Amino acid sequence: MNWKDIIITAHTAVTNEVSHNTHLKSERYFVWGEIGTNDLVSGNIHSEKAVRGYTDLYTKKEFDEWKEKLENSFEKYGISWRLNSVQYEEETGFTHYEWYWEVLNG
Repeated sequence: MNWKDIIITAHTAVTNEVSHNTHLKSERYFVWGEIGTNDLVSGNIHSEKAVRGYTDLYTKKEFDEWKEKLENSFEKYGISWRLNSVQYEEETGFTHYEWYWEVLNG
């Protein structure tokens, strides 16, 4: 599997309410996207390649089980990750979870 397939599979293992760089009109969904690379360069050759990205969960459900399910899915598919922030957005009523992840490319 390439890196995109791994990321998509990890998200859709939790739900199909997932989009790439676009917010959905829903009460509960994931958005993911790329933010760069983290390559190991040796002798002017990119010997190890990785893609860095983010995932946001927007939910109106308190203590949403999708949080834990996504983290377990990241583990299952060998994706390194960290939960960067959790914010309650008063104006929309959403709780916004934000993860940063990294997955091997190739």
